[in-house]
Amino acid sequence: MKNIRLSLLALAVVTASQSALAFQQGDLIIRGGLANVVPDESSSNIIVGSDLGVNLTVGNDTQLGLNIAYFVTDRINIEVLAATPFTHDVNFGVPDPLGTGNKLGEVTHLPPTVTLNYYFNNPSSAFQPYIGAGINYTIFFDEEFTHENTAAGLGGLSLDDSFGLSAQIGVDYMLNDAWFINGSVRWVDIDTEASFNLNGTPGSVNSIEIDPMVYMIAIGYKF
Repeated sequence: MKNIRLSLLALAVVTASQSALAFQQGDLIIRGGLANVVPDESSSNIIVGSDLGVNLTVGNDTQLGLNIAYFVTDRINIEVLAATPFTHDVNFGVPDPLGTGNKLGEVTHLPPTVTLNYYFNNPSSAFQPYIGAGINYTIFFDEEFTHENTAAGLGGLSLDDSFGLSAQIGVDYMLNDAWFINGSVRWVDIDTEASFNLNGTPGSVNSIEIDPMVYMIAIGYKF
């Protein structure tokens, strides 16, 4: 009888510890870590009076990624993604037609995103995979050409803000009842247009599809 009681007590302790790991309705979680934005970009050709026959490419960048999520049920949360600004090199798609070096300039953006996530496992499990879909609004600013391209007559670079869909998969793994680690992969629909001038002549790139994958590794805390 004593052994049975001890076994029941041990089972109760294990069950209580697992329950303590649960995500529950009303929980608020915060994650912070590194976010790597990898554009899968394509663009139409640059036009300055006529088609120059060259398009654009956009480089990668890694910054501090932050997000906050609130559980509206034990399995569903609403997440808001933020980050420190991402700055990307913008390059000519083929060797530079102006002869100033392949790097055309830089653009900086913030990609706030709201996502609805669904968690598959029992809420008491330490391993919590999820999938989500949401809406992104990307704000572009500090667009500028390199000094060499400015000296060649380029100026007035501006990119339109973008509104699009996003999707992600990820996993949280609880380390204890408050701290956890996170990994996620997110796709974001970012489409924009660029305008500029070359020695006073208006120029444009009418379609720039950046559509990046965002890879994030983070540590999180549950309130």
